[in-house]
Amino acid sequence: MFKAYTLFRFSATKRGAKTCFLNVVHGIALLIGMGVLNSCNDFLSQPPDNRTVIDTKEKISELLVSAYPEGNYITFCEAMTDNVSELTGGFTDNTNTDPFFWKDPSQTEQDTPEYYWNTCYAAIAAANQALQVIVESENPSELDAQKGEALIARAYAHLMLVSLFAKWYDEDTADKDPGIPYVKVPETVALKKYERHTVKYVYDQIEKDIKAGIPLISDQAYSVPSYHFTRAAANALAVRFYLYKRNYAKVVEHANIVFPDNDLASRLRPWNTTYQGYNFDQLEAAYTKSSEKANLLLCETASRWARTYAAFRYATSLSEFNDIRDIAGVAQGQFAYTTYSTGNDAYFVVKFREHFVKQNISDNTGFTYTIVPLLTSEEVLLSRAEAYTYLGQNALAIKDLNTFYSTRITNYDPARNTITATRLTNFFGLNLSDALLNAVLLTKRAEFLHEGLSWFDILRYKRQVTH
Repeated sequence: MFKAYTLFRFSATKRGAKTCFLNVVHGIALLIGMGVLNSCNDFLSQPPDNRTVIDTKEKISELLVSAYPEGNYITFCEAMTDNVSELTGGFTDNTNTDPFFWKDPSQTEQDTPEYYWNTCYAAIAAANQALQVIVESENPSELDAQKGEALIARAYAHLMLVSLFAKWYDEDTADKDPGIPYVKVPETVALKKYERHTVKYVYDQIEKDIKAGIPLISDQAYSVPSYHFTRAAANALAVRFYLYKRNYAKVVEHANIVFPDNDLASRLRPWNTTYQGYNFDQLEAAYTKSSEKANLLLCETASRWARTYAAFRYATSLSEFNDIRDIAGVAQGQFAYTTYSTGNDAYFVVKFREHFVKQNISDNTGFTYTIVPLLTSEEVLLSRAEAYTYLGQNALAIKDLNTFYSTRITNYDPARNTITATRLTNFFGLNLSDALLNAVLLTKRAEFLHEGLSWFDILRYKRQVTH
């Protein structure tokens, strides 16, 4: 039996970045005859560097496409949670087995912690390069939208890194706990030693970037907003950051910006209405669709997760699945999530579609991608409900829960399924505040099954997980 509270840790030295270096070594032999040397003058007079010059708004925007991590954290995060157990079937792969047993990773390929670490710093390198170009431009103010995106993208990658590869933020010890390197300058050397800052320093820098970046964001700068930090997505990141920092008033402040009106239900996935009429393929397409209002930020990741999340040996069994969906009882109903089971007795909710790109037309080998919703309306709403609970605003927390459940309970009827304070205390046998907190966290566990976010809640509350 293995008991967790174990984190992956890596050296603070950064190993992977999207920095391209052109190292040309010329062996120059003794050339006889000035004519030969003269013929080389034109070639030798050119700078030995063929990198693209980033000198326009369009090129900066293109560079910022790379400011989002192309790795996927879900595979190893989900395997560490209590959402999974050992099944009798399924295929065995170290990207799933190592994190299930909280072992040091034995691989560095896609879907591993090291791969994600590298892609986060690669994204940070792209953001920093864009920021430097903006600072050195003739009219930096004309590039405010790009600057805002770069700052928020840099903050996002660092928040994910410090959450996964350092001790969780604790106000009493954060100024002493080792964090991660917070990189704020472009890559200029192949191998550089970085300082590993404290967790507090990293959080301070993330907050600084968020505060500076949000006012500069312009939704009009994007042709496909769902793949970029819009104003809503940037504020959703702020919601996550302040929830992790336990600044609950700021959670509510930024969540209210994400939801500027009272029509919240229309911003959530329509699981108990529209989605009910979808077949398997339609659900796969709908969940990560850019036009889905719930998807505040999407990212294409080099990942096999869409292919493997229901096929691994360590996956969600019927026992875990029943345990996860029991929280629907707080609304005296059942979840409308469309679920399936596989030959290895894994139970799953349809969320991801595999995107396979062949290396050439006649070859069956290529690259597998999974589109991942990095930030969603559901996370913002449930985070606000959690914040309301800590602020003692229980009525507002219950209201947010009811908004959420109105889109999740099969054949939802307000007269039958509305959550009340009495139902909460009776369901959990706890006082109202504790019952509310449990309801929010268990609802998040059900909503974000297969998305890895449960691991962050386990870390936040130092919950013990047994595999």
